[in-house]
Amino acid sequence: MWIVQHNRDGEQKSFNQFGRFSLLLIAAFSLAEAGSFKDFQRVQNAAFSQYKDKKDTAFESYLKSQWSEYNSFISSSLYKEAKPKVILPASIQPVLARGPNIHLKVLKKAQKQAAPLLKTGKGLEVGFFGSLLHFSVDAKVKRARFYPQNRNGIINAFSIFASSDYNPLLYEIKKSSKSMKLNEWGVYLLVQKIADKTFSDLDDKKLFAWFLLNKLGYDTKVGIHAQHIALLSRTKQLIYAAAKYIIEGKSYFLLSKNPIHGALYTYSKSYPNATKAVDFSLDTLPLLVQNTQSKTRTFSMQNRQYSISYRYNKNFIDFMNTYPQVSYSVYFSTPLQEETLFDIQKSLKPYLDGKKMTYGLDFLLRFVQTAFKYERDQQQFGKEKVMFAQETLYYDKSDCEDRATLYARLVKKLFGISVVGVQYSNHMATALYIPINGAGVHVHGKRYVIADPTYIDANVGESMPQYRSVIPDKFIYLR
Repeated sequence: MWIVQHNRDGEQKSFNQFGRFSLLLIAAFSLAEAGSFKDFQRVQNAAFSQYKDKKDTAFESYLKSQWSEYNSFISSSLYKEAKPKVILPASIQPVLARGPNIHLKVLKKAQKQAAPLLKTGKGLEVGFFGSLLHFSVDAKVKRARFYPQNRNGIINAFSIFASSDYNPLLYEIKKSSKSMKLNEWGVYLLVQKIADKTFSDLDDKKLFAWFLLNKLGYDTKVGIHAQHIALLSRTKQLIYAAAKYIIEGKSYFLLSKNPIHGALYTYSKSYPNATKAVDFSLDTLPLLVQNTQSKTRTFSMQNRQYSISYRYNKNFIDFMNTYPQVSYSVYFSTPLQEETLFDIQKSLKPYLDGKKMTYGLDFLLRFVQTAFKYERDQQQFGKEKVMFAQETLYYDKSDCEDRATLYARLVKKLFGISVVGVQYSNHMATALYIPINGAGVHVHGKRYVIADPTYIDANVGESMPQYRSVIPDKFIYLR
């Protein structure tokens, strides 16, 4: 009878009355399979040729050293309590008309830049949010396999990758990333898509992504959990409600598909010069192929109906939907698509020009409060999902932080007013730096006035009753 155990390296050990792991291999492979196994061994041995990068020889040697077990921790949640199921509307109050007159400047239409959309090409064909890209993947790469399913399997795969002609692929990744103006998360996704098209097995995909990300300078590790590969990446921002591992005092998260939870075996040192943490900041939107769609939102204010129409690129929505739950500052600081902003400004101009500033702020507030249905993320998506302002405009339903992000972006861009997100234990609003009376909060010694995009029919200066005497947990700032 065979007994299977795991050692401290995450490697599988097998025992019976005749011996150890070598006898397991003899029992596992029939004579009919012996030829293919020899071919496999020959491929593995051939990979240990001289590497192009001297760092790879040292790193491979390091991978053979003792690995350790690391336990996972679940990072904190975005909120301490569940968000309200139902939001009761405010009693309707007169809309104030104070401050300077509004004169909206409609942005000029930005010149459309063509994203890479290649219909012909050589090499591995990869779809990327509307673009069809081609990459040079050395045929030798595809011989790599996570076999055996232990640390040696990782070393074997690494040796094949390192001895392949990978430099053209790295060049093409960098070139494509630059031409599409990808942020670091975009680069990460592109690498994942290349790995997905190169291999069919999930473990092999993760190993190839690990190799490429390290070569691109990202601090990425692999570990073993239940004979499968875990891909861990260090990130600049905290990822909420996610499994993380503390290695050498640094936090690593599982970002790949089908993440593994629980203890795993891995190594402590990083690949030489792979020092970058994945940065989720999206200060500039990527250049993606246009898939233009449009929406019209209707809402009412002072017994009058209004409508706002805008266009958007559906590929942006798909790109943003890949984000895990990261720090709120990322969402608040991400701009709207210029085409979308142009249309919104054009729609608002006839309604707001010549009106007082407080009227304009309440008008925007009523748009965000009533043009979308309130629904918590768990009911809409089955999980917590923070939306970018662009996503909030796309979806018909949203909850408090989604509306706060959208309102903050519009106020900042249209009126140039200083605005912060105001987070409570189970709710989020915004606050504006304007000189009017009403419910407020103090931020760095300055008084900001509450504007709650979820409190239906409330004007600027009105806070939900349950939060009027509550000190906020934190403030979120816009860049």
